[in-house]
Amino acid sequence: MKVVAINGSPNKKGNTHLALETVGSALKENGIDFEIIHIGNKVIRGCTACGLCRKNQDEKCSIKTDVVNEVIQEMKSADGIILGAPVHYSGIPGTMKSFLDRAFYVAGSNGNLFRHKVGAAVVAVRRTGGSSTLDGLYHYLTYTEMLLATSNYWNVIHGRIEGEVLQDAEGMQIMQVLGNNMAWLMQMREQTKKSLPAPKPVQKVMTNFIR
Repeated sequence: MKVVAINGSPNKKGNTHLALETVGSALKENGIDFEIIHIGNKVIRGCTACGLCRKNQDEKCSIKTDVVNEVIQEMKSADGIILGAPVHYSGIPGTMKSFLDRAFYVAGSNGNLFRHKVGAAVVAVRRTGGSSTLDGLYHYLTYTEMLLATSNYWNVIHGRIEGEVLQDAEGMQIMQVLGNNMAWLMQMREQTKKSLPAPKPVQKVMTNFIR
Protein backbone atom coordinates (compact mmCIF):
# COMPACT_ATOMS: atom_id res chain seq x y z
CA MET A 1 0.00 0.00 0.00
CA LYS A 2 1.09 3.56 -0.67
CA VAL A 3 0.31 7.07 0.50
CA VAL A 4 1.06 10.17 -1.57
CA ALA A 5 1.28 13.52 0.19
CA ILE A 6 0.73 16.77 -1.68
CA ASN A 7 2.97 19.55 -0.39
CA GLY A 8 1.30 22.85 -1.20
CA SER A 9 3.97 25.05 0.37
CA PRO A 10 6.14 27.28 -1.83
CA ASN A 11 9.08 26.02 0.29
CA LYS A 12 10.10 22.50 -0.70
CA LYS A 13 11.81 21.67 2.61
CA GLY A 14 9.92 23.96 4.99
CA ASN A 15 7.68 23.24 7.95
CA THR A 16 4.89 21.71 5.87
CA HIS A 17 7.42 19.23 4.47
CA LEU A 18 8.65 18.40 7.98
CA ALA A 19 5.09 17.79 9.17
CA LEU A 20 4.42 15.48 6.24
CA GLU A 21 7.70 13.66 6.81
CA THR A 22 6.71 13.03 10.41
CA VAL A 23 3.41 11.47 9.33
CA GLY A 24 5.27 9.55 6.64
CA SER A 25 7.77 8.11 9.13
CA ALA A 26 4.92 6.58 11.12
CA LEU A 27 3.37 5.22 7.94
CA LYS A 28 6.64 3.64 6.84
CA GLU A 29 7.08 2.04 10.26
CA ASN A 30 3.74 0.35 9.60
CA GLY A 31 4.85 -0.98 6.22
CA ILE A 32 3.18 1.71 4.10
CA ASP A 33 5.09 3.24 1.17
CA PHE A 34 5.17 7.04 1.29
CA GLU A 35 5.97 9.80 -1.20
CA ILE A 36 5.76 13.59 -1.07
CA ILE A 37 4.83 15.41 -4.27
CA HIS A 38 5.76 19.09 -4.13
CA ILE A 39 3.41 21.31 -6.14
CA GLY A 40 3.54 24.54 -4.12
CA ASN A 41 6.35 26.07 -6.19
CA LYS A 42 4.76 25.29 -9.56
CA VAL A 43 2.82 27.62 -11.85
CA ILE A 44 -0.73 26.24 -11.67
CA ARG A 45 -3.70 28.27 -12.83
CA GLY A 46 -7.20 27.85 -11.49
CA CYS A 47 -10.11 25.96 -13.02
CA THR A 48 -11.60 27.69 -16.08
CA ALA A 49 -15.00 25.98 -15.67
CA CYS A 50 -14.83 24.68 -19.26
CA GLY A 51 -16.46 21.37 -18.32
CA LEU A 52 -14.28 19.34 -20.70
CA CYS A 53 -13.07 16.92 -18.01
CA ARG A 54 -16.70 15.91 -17.41
CA LYS A 55 -17.47 15.79 -21.13
CA ASN A 56 -14.37 13.90 -22.29
CA GLN A 57 -14.23 11.38 -19.41
CA ASP A 58 -10.47 10.96 -19.92
CA GLU A 59 -9.43 11.67 -16.32
CA LYS A 60 -7.69 14.84 -17.50
CA CYS A 61 -8.04 18.57 -17.06
CA SER A 62 -8.13 20.45 -20.36
CA ILE A 63 -5.18 22.57 -19.17
CA LYS A 64 -2.13 20.52 -20.07
CA THR A 65 0.67 23.01 -19.42
CA ASP A 66 1.34 22.03 -15.80
CA VAL A 67 1.67 19.00 -13.50
CA VAL A 68 -1.99 18.60 -12.51
CA ASN A 69 -2.88 15.68 -14.81
CA GLU A 70 0.30 13.82 -13.91
CA VAL A 71 -0.35 14.18 -10.18
CA ILE A 72 -4.01 13.14 -10.54
CA GLN A 73 -2.80 9.76 -11.79
CA GLU A 74 -0.35 9.47 -8.89
CA MET A 75 -3.21 10.15 -6.47
CA LYS A 76 -5.49 7.70 -8.29
CA SER A 77 -2.94 4.89 -7.96
CA ALA A 78 -2.36 5.50 -4.23
CA ASP A 79 -4.29 3.93 -1.37
CA GLY A 80 -4.10 7.06 0.74
CA ILE A 81 -3.75 10.80 0.15
CA ILE A 82 -2.50 13.53 2.48
CA LEU A 83 -2.99 17.22 1.73
CA GLY A 84 -0.39 19.46 3.36
CA ALA A 85 -0.41 23.25 3.34
CA PRO A 86 0.93 26.31 5.12
CA VAL A 87 -1.42 29.15 6.00
CA HIS A 88 -1.75 32.23 3.78
CA TYR A 89 -4.18 34.84 5.12
CA SER A 90 -5.97 32.19 7.24
CA GLY A 91 -6.51 29.98 4.20
CA ILE A 92 -5.10 27.59 1.62
CA PRO A 93 -2.28 29.12 -0.50
CA GLY A 94 -3.36 30.14 -4.00
CA THR A 95 -1.31 27.58 -5.93
CA MET A 96 -2.51 24.74 -3.71
CA LYS A 97 -6.12 25.93 -4.02
CA SER A 98 -5.87 26.02 -7.83
CA PHE A 99 -4.39 22.52 -7.85
CA LEU A 100 -7.05 21.09 -5.54
CA ASP A 101 -9.95 22.70 -7.41
CA ARG A 102 -8.85 21.12 -10.66
CA ALA A 103 -7.61 17.76 -9.39
CA PHE A 104 -10.66 17.02 -7.28
CA TYR A 105 -13.11 18.25 -9.90
CA VAL A 106 -11.54 15.96 -12.49
CA ALA A 107 -11.63 13.09 -9.99
CA GLY A 108 -15.26 13.72 -9.09
CA SER A 109 -16.31 14.13 -12.71
CA ASN A 110 -14.66 10.92 -13.90
CA GLY A 111 -16.16 8.22 -11.72
CA ASN A 112 -15.01 9.64 -8.36
CA LEU A 113 -11.39 8.47 -8.66
CA PHE A 114 -10.54 9.05 -4.99
CA ARG A 115 -13.66 7.44 -3.49
CA HIS A 116 -12.98 5.39 -0.35
CA LYS A 117 -9.26 6.11 -0.33
CA VAL A 118 -7.97 7.02 3.13
CA GLY A 119 -7.37 10.74 3.39
CA ALA A 120 -5.87 13.23 5.80
CA ALA A 121 -4.84 16.88 5.89
CA VAL A 122 -2.11 18.70 7.81
CA VAL A 123 -1.39 22.38 8.25
CA ALA A 124 1.74 24.28 9.31
CA VAL A 125 1.16 27.77 10.69
CA ARG A 126 3.05 30.50 12.50
CA ARG A 127 0.26 31.61 14.83
CA THR A 128 -3.38 31.50 13.74
CA GLY A 129 -5.58 30.49 10.79
CA GLY A 130 -4.64 26.82 11.09
CA SER A 131 -8.14 25.55 11.86
CA SER A 132 -9.79 27.44 8.99
CA THR A 133 -7.14 26.20 6.55
CA LEU A 134 -7.54 22.62 7.81
CA ASP A 135 -11.29 22.92 7.36
CA GLY A 136 -10.79 24.08 3.78
CA LEU A 137 -8.60 21.06 2.99
CA TYR A 138 -11.19 18.71 4.50
CA HIS A 139 -13.79 20.03 2.05
CA TYR A 140 -11.97 18.23 -0.78
CA LEU A 141 -11.59 14.95 1.11
CA THR A 142 -15.21 14.74 2.21
CA TYR A 143 -16.59 15.78 -1.19
CA THR A 144 -15.06 12.69 -2.77
CA GLU A 145 -16.27 10.23 -0.09
CA MET A 146 -12.79 9.59 1.27
CA LEU A 147 -12.26 7.86 4.62
CA LEU A 148 -10.76 10.37 7.06
CA ALA A 149 -7.84 9.47 9.30
CA THR A 150 -7.68 11.50 12.51
CA SER A 151 -5.27 12.20 15.36
CA ASN A 152 -5.58 13.19 19.03
CA TYR A 153 -6.11 16.89 18.18
CA TRP A 154 -6.55 18.99 15.06
CA ASN A 155 -3.76 18.33 12.55
CA VAL A 156 -2.04 21.71 12.94
CA ILE A 157 1.63 22.22 13.79
CA HIS A 158 3.24 25.53 14.70
CA GLY A 159 6.46 27.20 13.58
CA ARG A 160 7.65 30.22 11.61
CA ILE A 161 11.14 29.62 10.23
CA GLU A 162 12.17 26.29 8.76
CA GLY A 163 12.56 23.63 11.44
CA GLU A 164 10.68 25.42 14.23
CA VAL A 165 7.83 22.91 14.05
CA LEU A 166 10.23 20.33 15.48
CA GLN A 167 10.00 22.28 18.76
CA ASP A 168 6.20 21.92 18.86
CA ALA A 169 6.07 18.74 20.94
CA GLU A 170 2.28 18.45 20.80
CA GLY A 171 2.22 19.12 17.08
CA MET A 172 4.86 16.47 16.45
CA GLN A 173 2.87 13.94 18.46
CA ILE A 174 -0.26 14.83 16.49
CA MET A 175 1.55 14.00 13.25
CA GLN A 176 2.91 10.72 14.61
CA VAL A 177 -0.50 9.62 15.90
CA LEU A 178 -2.05 10.62 12.58
CA GLY A 179 0.43 8.43 10.70
CA ASN A 180 -0.27 5.42 12.92
CA ASN A 181 -4.04 5.88 12.73
CA MET A 182 -3.90 6.32 8.95
CA ALA A 183 -1.88 3.11 8.55
CA TRP A 184 -4.34 1.22 10.78
CA LEU A 185 -7.34 2.51 8.82
CA MET A 186 -5.71 1.57 5.50
CA GLN A 187 -4.89 -1.91 6.79
CA MET A 188 -8.46 -2.43 8.01
CA ARG A 189 -9.83 -1.29 4.66
CA GLU A 190 -7.51 -3.64 2.79
CA GLN A 191 -8.33 -6.66 4.97
CA THR A 192 -12.10 -6.20 4.72
CA LYS A 193 -12.36 -5.57 0.96
CA LYS A 194 -13.64 -9.07 0.24
CA SER A 195 -15.59 -9.77 3.42
CA LEU A 196 -17.31 -6.38 3.60
CA PRO A 197 -18.06 -4.93 0.15
CA ALA A 198 -18.14 -1.14 -0.09
CA PRO A 199 -21.46 0.66 -0.62
CA LYS A 200 -22.31 0.99 -4.28
CA PRO A 201 -21.76 4.44 -5.77
CA VAL A 202 -24.87 6.47 -6.48
CA GLN A 203 -25.66 8.96 -9.21
CA LYS A 204 -25.14 12.44 -7.79
CA VAL A 205 -28.34 14.42 -7.26
CA MET A 206 -27.94 18.09 -8.21
CA THR A 207 -30.48 20.53 -6.80
CA ASN A 208 -30.60 24.06 -8.19
CA PHE A 209 -32.49 26.57 -6.08
CA ILE A 210 -33.10 29.12 -8.82
CA ARG A 211 -35.14 27.76 -11.73
